Order: sequence, then C-alpha cells, then structure tokens
Amino acid sequence: MRVLVAEDEEILAELVATGLRRAGFAVDTVYSGDAALAYLGLHDYDVVVLDRDLPRVHGDDVARRLVASGSRTRILMLTAAGSMEDRVAGLDLGADDYMGKPFEFPELVSRVRALRRRSARPVPPQLERHGIRLDTVRRAASREGRELDLSPKEFSVLQLLLEADGGTVSAEELLERAWDANADPFTGAVRVCMSKLRGKLGEPALIRTVQGVGYAL
Repeated sequence: MRVLVAEDEEILAELVATGLRRAGFAVDTVYSGDAALAYLGLHDYDVVVLDRDLPRVHGDDVARRLVASGSRTRILMLTAAGSMEDRVAGLDLGADDYMGKPFEFPELVSRVRALRRRSARPVPPQLERHGIRLDTVRRAASREGRELDLSPKEFSVLQLLLEADGGTVSAEELLERAWDANADPFTGAVRVCMSKLRGKLGEPALIRTVQGVGYAL
C-alpha cells in the first residue's frame, strides 16, 4: 500500500514511482541512502524498493539498519549487478527479494504486491464484507454484484476499511497509509475522499463516522 523508492537515478526513480502509483500504491521517492533512512524512520512503509548503489549511505547499509531495527518493511533490492553472487549477497543482507537492472516493470509491480502480501499485515487476494467484494490483485471492487468505478485513492481507502474488519480507522492512519508524504493533513483530503466513496457505494450507507475517532465499515 505504501512504498518508498530509493534510487539515485532521479529519472528512473520517478518513472518507477509513477508506475507504482498507477498500480494503486502511495509512493515516496528519495535519491540517497541517508534520505532513505530518514523517511523509513518517519513513515510506516510496506515495501522499500532499494537501489543497492546509493550515495552517502550505501544501500547495503540501509538494508542492514532496517533489518536490525526489527522493521516490518519488506525490502526489494535493485542493482545493475545481476550475478548469482550479487543476488546471494543482497539476500544475505536481509533483502526479501532482488531484481537486476534493467527490469520489466510489470514484474516489479507484481513483486511489490507479493511482498505486501508477505508483510506483517498480510492481505488476502479477496476482501468481502457487507456485500462489498474487493479483488486486491485485479484492483476491482463491487457491491452486491454491481461494479464500482473507484479511483486508486478510493480503492485504497476502502481496502483499509475492509482490512480493519469492522474496526475504526483514524483519519491519521488513512493519511499515513493511502497518501504519500506530500499530503497536507489540513486539506481535508480524507473527508473529501470519504464523501466521494460513500456516494459511489450507494444506499444503504455502509461507512459510518465514529466521532472524534475515525471511520468504520
């Protein structure tokens, strides 16, 4: 759901980030190892796409520190060095997956999704509650068999509500998990998105506001 792309080639980093956003992820980008560590310390990421040859703090050291901290963030390591020895070394550092450059973008998206499912908060391929069915792989949603035309953000918010299994999800958590670091917490983005989502879900209303706490399905 929330991904950090740490890649020193800025054009490649932005291309990867754009593609992951189109696949429904909230994505932040950094271009150095020290910036990656700073972001990883501030936000709760599901996956970090980590270039091995980062400046200032090497990608290997970022991986070591992340693993040593006990973080549940999964590591997909990227490198131009694609030999078997390099792959073994990267995995031995604690990476959960490893891809050589150049790579096929659909495979990268698929591997990020797979790592998300293997995280400490695994997501089943299908989520269902109150007649809503969400296919997290195909990115399709329906209510009582009626297809829902959801934006990527609306899909992510609905997924988080379904994952809560009836529990309340705060606006702060929705911002943290479904938006990137550029989101302004004072814009009312969550409220606006929730209003549009309620309209698309239709009647009877399913999302309730828990005053002073958040939202529940």
